[in-house]
Amino acid sequence: MPTNGPTDPLGRIYSEWTTEFEANPEMSLQLMRWVFEDWQRVTAEPEGVTYRSTEIGGVPGIAVEPDGAHPTQMLVVLHGGGFALGSSASHRKLAGHVAKACGANAFVADFRRAPENPYPAQIDDATDVFEALVAKGIAPIDITFVGDSAGACLSIATTLRLLERERPQPGQVVTISPWLDMENSGSTLVTNDATDFLITREGLQGNIDRYLSGGASPTDALVNPLYADFTGFPRLYITASDAESLYADATRLHERAAAAGVDVTFVGVSGEQHVFPLQAGLHEAADEAIAAIATWYRAGRVTDASDSTNHASALSGNLKGPRST
Repeated sequence: MPTNGPTDPLGRIYSEWTTEFEANPEMSLQLMRWVFEDWQRVTAEPEGVTYRSTEIGGVPGIAVEPDGAHPTQMLVVLHGGGFALGSSASHRKLAGHVAKACGANAFVADFRRAPENPYPAQIDDATDVFEALVAKGIAPIDITFVGDSAGACLSIATTLRLLERERPQPGQVVTISPWLDMENSGSTLVTNDATDFLITREGLQGNIDRYLSGGASPTDALVNPLYADFTGFPRLYITASDAESLYADATRLHERAAAAGVDVTFVGVSGEQHVFPLQAGLHEAADEAIAAIATWYRAGRVTDASDSTNHASALSGNLKGPRST
């Protein structure tokens, strides 16, 4: 782990967590979950954004509604946390910043977490959210998956499975600091160990073991998209920092998507921590990253003006789907 001191809000909070993890090596998963709720501390509250608890397709979460957002543009936000940690609460403010910049509404999904619910429960939940939105009148092309870290893996895997099943897919996918390699083999796990204040190979393996506790293979293409065929994949955005231990996941994703002919954009930054856009409103690099995502999003957004009136009520009064039993 790093020996140099952190200089940004996220680095400082990661350093605090690491001190606690090292002092309490037998820390329970429940306590770790409480720690990771602290993620939201590094995100400023965005102005002009309304939140409400709801559910879509039987999946609970938080609806994010910026003032003036386009009524039929929807971001489905899948939070990071190694498939076992994090929540809609930890990522609510980040989603607010991204949605506001994009001029879209968002839903931060509280998908089922491992190990209580191993793979593929998380992808099932993301699929249910997507298909419920489509059933309520949101055009698939107007839905964008946004995922950070493990949530980026879920965003990609859910889209791949929709492609595999010849179902409609989201128009765009945004990934932030993606974690994809369930074989835990990325080269930057070693080369960037001194600059990443959160990620360790041991910590990743614990999350892999939880996620795959149902018996799935770490080389299954929907578990590990670095094995996937990206032919036909929608427009894809990747951002990551060269200081991250998972940077090699981002570069390999870019290479694989580009080789399959995907319209893919990779924006690398220097010296930032894992999921650095979480520092929105408090850190210049985070604000710049979100502005870049929004510029890319708007460039690819397809809006059929003739359908706008038909879809306008989809998010204002008809988002709540039936509760799963």
